Amino acid sequence: MSEPTRTQRLGAYAVVLRDAHILLTRISPAGYPAGAWTLPGGGVDHGESPHDAVVRELHEETGLQALTSRLVDVHDVHVVAQGRDDQYEDYHGVHLLYAVTVDPSVKPHVVEVGGTTDVAMWVPIDRVGSADHAPVLPMVTHALERADHFAAGV
Repeated sequence: MSEPTRTQRLGAYAVVLRDAHILLTRISPAGYPAGAWTLPGGGVDHGESPHDAVVRELHEETGLQALTSRLVDVHDVHVVAQGRDDQYEDYHGVHLLYAVTVDPSVKPHVVEVGGTTDVAMWVPIDRVGSADHAPVLPMVTHALERADHFAAGV
């Protein structure tokens, strides 16, 4: 077996909580791993502020505008396995997790059609990981285990 491709990726993600619901997005067939549920967000572009990236990604993936955003936590994942395009990969993802508030009267919808997100929706927290909303990426579980840290005003 050949040496794995080494990839490190910095992403900024929105943890948006509302009335026992969390805002989640589903990874489209264009993304990896397709069909998994995750937090709205994604890669920080070269030269882009992570604070700007989370606002941009939230809008692209959900159509929602961030009213407030506050950096709360950092999560990371390190995996050495078959990855994108069945390539052996040594992947390290670093995820900046922001507590974000949005206008609850606006319905989430994917703005960037054809990208790596195909669904955006409010999911009842007690249904995360259920048959309708599985699998979820580890950062979702991480955020939910610390939901009190992401509550408004903390």
